[in-house]
Amino acid sequence: MNQVLVPRPAATLILVRDASDGMEVFMIRRTQSAAFMGGAHVFPGGGVDASDASAELAAHCEGLDDAEASRLLGVERGGLAYWTAAVRECFEEAGLLLAHDAEGRYADLNDEQHVSVYAEWRESVRAGRATLADLCRERGLRLAAGRLAYYSHWITQPGRPRRYDTRFFVAEAPAAQTASHDNSETVDHLWVRPGEALERHRRGEMQLVFPTIKTLESIAGFDAAAALLAYARSPRKMPTMAPRTASSREGSKLLVPGDYAYAEVGRLDPESSGSASCEIVPGNVVQLSPKLRRITAPNPGFMTGPGTNTYLLGAGADVAVIDPGPAIDAHVAAVLAAAGGRIRWILVTHTHLDHSPAAALLKARTGAELLGMPPPPFERQDQSFRPDRVLTHGERIEVAGCRLRVIHAPGHASNQLCYLLEEEKLLFTGDHVMQGSTVVINPPDGDMRVYLDSLRQLQSEDLAWFAPGHGFLMDKPQEALERLLIHRLTRENKVLNAVRVGRAATLEQLLPAVYDDVSPRLYPVASRSLLAHLLKLRDEGRVREAQGSWSPA
Repeated sequence: MNQVLVPRPAATLILVRDASDGMEVFMIRRTQSAAFMGGAHVFPGGGVDASDASAELAAHCEGLDDAEASRLLGVERGGLAYWTAAVRECFEEAGLLLAHDAEGRYADLNDEQHVSVYAEWRESVRAGRATLADLCRERGLRLAAGRLAYYSHWITQPGRPRRYDTRFFVAEAPAAQTASHDNSETVDHLWVRPGEALERHRRGEMQLVFPTIKTLESIAGFDAAAALLAYARSPRKMPTMAPRTASSREGSKLLVPGDYAYAEVGRLDPESSGSASCEIVPGNVVQLSPKLRRITAPNPGFMTGPGTNTYLLGAGADVAVIDPGPAIDAHVAAVLAAAGGRIRWILVTHTHLDHSPAAALLKARTGAELLGMPPPPFERQDQSFRPDRVLTHGERIEVAGCRLRVIHAPGHASNQLCYLLEEEKLLFTGDHVMQGSTVVINPPDGDMRVYLDSLRQLQSEDLAWFAPGHGFLMDKPQEALERLLIHRLTRENKVLNAVRVGRAATLEQLLPAVYDDVSPRLYPVASRSLLAHLLKLRDEGRVREAQGSWSPA
């Protein structure tokens, strides 16, 4: 196995300015012969050098010290070196110096008396004959560290010949300075609107690399430098953008945090070789761990996403199936072929029609034992499911050489069970937690209060992964639970506000106000969850119903 390179600390500076037709960003084009990103248009930046971390240079910084810089970056110490590296690289590559003179103004590099002086300093710093600290001391300058706002964090994926752990900063360009490329590492420069740069890239006129593309996309919506800087300085979660290479039917793709397949690809292919797929293809068998495989049914749709996941548990002769899926002959045949052994157990998370009907078909072929809870007496329930063994909350079962703990998690469905594979801290969630959307709570079997309580119940569990009924494996399950609870309670507040405004309004009248963030084509489904919210609030004495109208209690 090849040794994975440790990423080198680096800093990048996104310089912006306001122009008549919108905010522009400064970009330089690297020489085609450069060992890293040759020929690409990039923002000024490079590796953090030892001189960037010197105490003398830190003493010349204005508006920021190492303690605050380190806090912003989430490091123990040495954070200020990233800021100073960004300023230094910008001076070397772009000829722009973010430093103040004695009067607190940006240094005037365009003054005729100073042009040649700063040009010499630029070349000396670039060649390593002098440091930025030398320049500050000799010219009486202070680095404008406080003017740089921390924007994002990128780490080059494994498997690359060069890897960088890069902090991106954003700052408004000094108005009294003129940018220029260095004619060494960089051979051209331009000011361009972010959207225009992206369009040029699409036309093949500019070469952009993945982090640059994503950064331009993220800033393209800002029409002024002040708005962008205000956003960059605002309190916000900042995920580490560590791209991962994945395969797809269209070829290799790069994924970033937030992409549905990101966590699963990292689990299956930690060296980012591109061997893991970022697509769920019905019928394909995906090896998720030595004892766990997934095969997805060919029933994609609005309510089922890419299809219903069937999980195969066990690495020996005996296999357990979790959620056999819909009664589709091709899927049943694919599960039988994928099992590669005797299917002895079939576990069902709940009895909605996309999860359990294939159980009877598989049992007829294999004689497997059916485990789960009986279907409730409502429509859209699989009344054909008759468990040989009714499972209860908290019991542990041994199947296919694995131990599962049963967790009853009603709310979406009254008979919803989750199964915790304790050795992997992996929870098979059925539809209790889905990827990419919230689940529909459909009364009378669906109950919003019970659903929220079931989510809170999982917060006390030691979990590392969710294996949902639809979608890819999900990491950071506790964060996912918190997001779901916040989303549901935010929606509940919208319900209360809509009821107060409407005074006496029907469900149909409340729907557009409560679900103003979704397409009207989703209203029939959203109305079921709205009813679930209203029933919860009614039972809590916070709203009341009279002849189909809802009003404040």
